Amino acid sequence: MISKEKREAVENILKQRFREELEKYKQDQTSIPFHTRLLGKDRLALYSFIHSLNTNFGTSIFEPVGLTLAQKNFKMAVSQATAGNQISTGAQAEIQKIIDGLITATSTPNKVEEIERIRKVCQTGDMIKVKPTKVDLMFESKDGAYFLFDIKTAKPNAGGFK
Repeated sequence: MISKEKREAVENILKQRFREELEKYKQDQTSIPFHTRLLGKDRLALYSFIHSLNTNFGTSIFEPVGLTLAQKNFKMAVSQATAGNQISTGAQAEIQKIIDGLITATSTPNKVEEIERIRKVCQTGDMIKVKPTKVDLMFESKDGAYFLFDIKTAKPNAGGFK
């Protein structure tokens, strides 16, 4: 059950973000006559505003709400955290095999199996430096377990997926 204090904090985040969106929103001036005739100017304006909201939900709503809900339940809860800057060559190769299997449809997603495959090789080979990866939310539980979240509000593109 969520406490009254947390519920009010989440409500305040939502109210503030919607107000900010309304204040800064400018309707796209692109001429799309087919859409305008099909939907009407008012419906198209509403669609455009909702699309703008959806695009910004991750950073303006989901991230702060997730952080607010997690702060008292975790030893550490931060947003926009660096997940790391090195990986073993064994883990990198295994991750690439998993991605290749998914892209070519020779395998189906299986989170538990994929994690186990990576864990088996995560300390094999050389440790190489990689571009630091940012995650939207990172939590550390009281027993030292880490939880990393990358929030996607729209279908990610291939680059984002990898």
